[in-house]
Amino acid sequence: MTSFTHKTTLLASAAALSAALSAPAFAGSLAEPVVEPVVPAAAPVYVAPSGEWTGGYVGGTVGYGWGSDAAADADDMTYGLFGGYNYDFGNFVLGGELDYLKSDLDNGTVAVDDMTRLKLRAGYDLGKALVYGVVGANYANATIGGTDYSDTGVTYGLGMDYAVTDQWTAGFEVLQNDFSEFDNSGSDLSAVTVGARASFRF
Repeated sequence: MTSFTHKTTLLASAAALSAALSAPAFAGSLAEPVVEPVVPAAAPVYVAPSGEWTGGYVGGTVGYGWGSDAAADADDMTYGLFGGYNYDFGNFVLGGELDYLKSDLDNGTVAVDDMTRLKLRAGYDLGKALVYGVVGANYANATIGGTDYSDTGVTYGLGMDYAVTDQWTAGFEVLQNDFSEFDNSGSDLSAVTVGARASFRF
């Protein structure tokens, strides 16, 4: 009886050991953990800064002018007002502007009284900065030899605006202003104007 019981115990133990070895590993077992593959993060995409220059603006300018031709040796202060509208196509900005510039240029014979300029501006959007070229028409009043004259000429040059805030910009323009045979006076008249500008955008 004892021999039978001993054999039964051995068989039961062997069966239990066999079942334990063939059973799948559960949590907490010595089985190796599954390692998840590491996927590298995508590199950040650089986006160039871009300003939004579309909209209207008004402002003021103060500067200096140098005359030539009939206005040679005339150099003095200039100051005025302007207003315009820009349209931002992305990198390219196109706009129009009307300005009125009062002038103190006077050489004793010729005085450039004022200029009203209708300008086309085309430039490149650098984000907060806008660099541009100018071409346009210029209507000026001048006094030559004591007689008042007025005539239309051309204006062209370069400028830059910088967005100080979303609404305020500061900048400058350097413009050549040319008049051929000013109002049939027999004299050509030219002047370079340099102006510091501040404007409010809306």
